[in-house]
Amino acid sequence: MKTVQQMPCQVREEPNAWIPMADGVRLAARIWRPVCDHPVPAILEYIPYRKRFGTAERDEGMHGYLAGHGYACVRVDLRGSGESEGVLADEYLQTELEDGCAVIAWLARQSWCTGAVGMIGISWGGFNGLQIAAMQPPELQAVITCCSTDDRYADDVHHMGGCLLGENVSWASVMFAYNSLPPDPELTGEGWRDMWLDRLRGSGLWLDTWLRHQRRDEYWRHGSVCEHYDAVQCPVMAVSGWADGYSNAVFRLLAGLDVPRKGLIGPWSHKYPHEGVPGPAIGFLQEQLRWWDHWLKGVDRGVMEEPMLRVWMQDSVPPTTRYAERPGRWVGEPEWPTPGVGERIYALEPNRLAAPGEAVRGDEALPEQSPLTTGLFAGKWCSYAAGPDLAHDQRQEDGGAEVFDSGELEAPLEILGAPIAELEVSVDRPVAMIAARLSDVAPDGKATRVTYGLLNLTHRESSEDPQPLEPGRRYRVRVALNGVAQHFPAGHRLRLSLSTSYWPLAWAPPQPVQLTVHTGGSSLRLPARPPRAEDEALRPFDEPEAAPTAPIRQIEPAHHNWWVHRDLENDASILEVINDQGVRYHEATDLTVHARATERYSSMEDDFESLKAEVEWHRGLERGDWAIRTVTRTELTCTGSAFLLRAELDAYERVGDSERRVFCRSWDEHIPRDLV
Repeated sequence: MKTVQQMPCQVREEPNAWIPMADGVRLAARIWRPVCDHPVPAILEYIPYRKRFGTAERDEGMHGYLAGHGYACVRVDLRGSGESEGVLADEYLQTELEDGCAVIAWLARQSWCTGAVGMIGISWGGFNGLQIAAMQPPELQAVITCCSTDDRYADDVHHMGGCLLGENVSWASVMFAYNSLPPDPELTGEGWRDMWLDRLRGSGLWLDTWLRHQRRDEYWRHGSVCEHYDAVQCPVMAVSGWADGYSNAVFRLLAGLDVPRKGLIGPWSHKYPHEGVPGPAIGFLQEQLRWWDHWLKGVDRGVMEEPMLRVWMQDSVPPTTRYAERPGRWVGEPEWPTPGVGERIYALEPNRLAAPGEAVRGDEALPEQSPLTTGLFAGKWCSYAAGPDLAHDQRQEDGGAEVFDSGELEAPLEILGAPIAELEVSVDRPVAMIAARLSDVAPDGKATRVTYGLLNLTHRESSEDPQPLEPGRRYRVRVALNGVAQHFPAGHRLRLSLSTSYWPLAWAPPQPVQLTVHTGGSSLRLPARPPRAEDEALRPFDEPEAAPTAPIRQIEPAHHNWWVHRDLENDASILEVINDQGVRYHEATDLTVHARATERYSSMEDDFESLKAEVEWHRGLERGDWAIRTVTRTELTCTGSAFLLRAELDAYERVGDSERRVFCRSWDEHIPRDLV
């Protein structure tokens, strides 16, 4: 990435500003403004990830750049996070959204602001950008939402197709650890300790709350803008990556919103596109300027004359768990849904995908009962590019699945959108799931997972009102796979794999299940997109740029590891994920930060009550004689009828040469399973 030293405007930074809320709580903000004699539009990023250190480097590179091009950029920590007062007790609470509207109104009133405000955010900030837009604050003129969702139940870290995701535990543990940290005494003064204790007592164990909402109820409908697309009245740019967990939302937002809108999906993981990995990264800050100039300054930069949707059509690659680059090309669609994408239907035969026009036999019954460990090589639900977290060679999973292969492709095939597995199935248990995977099989037999989807079969008709299955009865179901853009070369084969387990990416059913696929009523539907000459004329993206960032010294190295352990004597399997961020010294704030997480997902034989997810975080902050550290531990196990949740929180403060524990709490919760 190119660091731009000279920009059109000099930038004035305010490291900490207080924004008052109606109830007297103050939110902490970091502000970058151009040095000029006239007001400018404001751009808000509103997240809980600690502006002093958590996202400081990213914030400086992005907001400093936009400020250098004529915008006031404001990075605010949510109530109860960073130095902001109060307690953060869950994600996307109504208080958070009302605070966001108040921040926008405050920005519009400042003498240095024209009154026009935009919101930019990735992940949490992408969520609340959409949610606040739905509240229609009059000063909010446009939104850029990255790596986010419009559907908190069906398309977030918690559930997929009604299945409980392992990421639900992982993500809850991230916030458990973040919420255990105090504000910075340098900004809050002597009151920092009382604020810290309030957070330790009040933030709570979010995973407990989430597990008590296993179906799509009002808890998840809150904050899901798909419930009322018409509430969003300002222009929206939606951005994601194929390695991210949120690419599906881009398609839905383009189809559901009735405002000026743009969609962009690259090869990236859960990152802004100017930092995008796998590459190629793009000049996303320049793209932002084109968007903001149009909607906040009224300067036509041609942004709305380009295709509504631009995506990276990925070329075929060998399977591995991490890519520096994904080869491919940009393609564009003038609208979404688009008539430019048709449907190619493959019938299911024993061990075979029958292409259109190929002869098929009659209905056959294909039973499958997958090993519990099918899924150990599935990678993360969402890649964070923080380790080898993509799916490995699928041959290691396909032995535990019902597999259907096409013949060798006689000509290249390209798809854009969501493949659908239409299946006629029966099962022998009242609760069952299907994991469906589409892979690209090379001539040497290596299988690269292209996309996948999950379905809890009790949610086959509704996630609001799931119903148990009747053993032996046939059901027609649709398993939607994640949307993707993929090129399959001639000579390669397509592979559809169906399994009854996908642990630990998804929590397994209460008991082993035998699934029977009835081929006569089953097919794979692919969204085929022929190459078009117009794609070659698309405007190329600029190279990535950003503003300079403050020095950060890595005192102890970071390392990230994924380990699969197989104890053959005891038939035990463990996936162990190490996310050690090392120790970093932030020179600008004289703050030393350390963070390390260990995740372990284990099972024994085919004992479906042996599943265990364990996450432990160690976090710490130091400056001079002041030092704190926290340890959070989360453990989730199950019986056939319940989830068993245990957690611990310990907080320590260094006083002189000794350390004392200032807080400890433990949880031991029993949560009934609800057809999961």
